[in-house]
Amino acid sequence: MRNTDQTVLLLNCTLKPAPAESSCQLMAEQLLGGFAARGVHGDIVRVVDLDIAPGVEADMGEGDEWPPLRARILDADILVMVTPTWLGHMSSVAQRVLERLDAELSATDDEGRPILFGHVAATAVLGNEDGAHKITADLHQALNDVGFTMPAQGGTYWNGVAMETTDYKDLDETPSAVMQANDTLVANAVHLARLLAQDPYPVPPSAS
Repeated sequence: MRNTDQTVLLLNCTLKPAPAESSCQLMAEQLLGGFAARGVHGDIVRVVDLDIAPGVEADMGEGDEWPPLRARILDADILVMVTPTWLGHMSSVAQRVLERLDAELSATDDEGRPILFGHVAATAVLGNEDGAHKITADLHQALNDVGFTMPAQGGTYWNGVAMETTDYKDLDETPSAVMQANDTLVANAVHLARLLAQDPYPVPPSAS
């Protein structure tokens, strides 16, 4: 089933500014293509190209480029965070996105629901060392905490061989297991977003 009313925003949290080649960019483009095939269109933002100030407020003042990115996140039905692995952890860019999203804990809609209820999030992790499961767990915990709903198997990843230097973008072809994980992520995220649009979460008792 296709739903052309849904939109997706993919945040490429690479440390490499454009136009440098990025494995995260390749993964994001593959996922975006999967969403488009299901009638869900959107964009990729390379977050490192923006001046995102440190902090936990929705707007940190002059020069902060988070507010317009925040607006795009709130407008999208589905958010996908794509991050590389550095020293066994998500990138500092991804961590900053999570810190800025912390401000949404206190934001509610007109009926008193947290403002991110009804929004779906998924994740993709790239790297040459082990750490993808830990990073996925950290991302899913944080995104769920601020109000996103995670689909079943809503995390895809690729890890290369330890102590070697091959990047995802340098592979001759995408491994079939990764392609399957990507397809599952996209299909389940679209399905979940459609269900939440049709039947929103109830208003929390504390807001009634």
